Amino acid sequence: AHPEGVVVDCWVVPGASRSEIRGRHGDMLRVRVASPPEGGRANAEVCKLLEEAFGGRAHLESGTTSRSKRILIEGVTLERAVEVASRF
Repeated sequence: AHPEGVVVDCWVVPGASRSEIRGRHGDMLRVRVASPPEGGRANAEVCKLLEEAFGGRAHLESGTTSRSKRILIEGVTLERAVEVASRF
């Protein structure tokens, strides 16, 4: 939980054949994106996917150049985040 929403930990696989949230990687969501990890394009695509799945506004909190990322999703309750994450 975060004062502005929730923070979701993600394991990102850039350069995938298609963009999708694909289950779990330990305690993190595994997110595959088609964009390459150049110029922040993969990070932007991760945020877009999470916005679509969770229904809030997503911002990268940490992990700009790492596969392990922390994404803040504004306007989403913890209960909603748990509900959505449980589908993956």
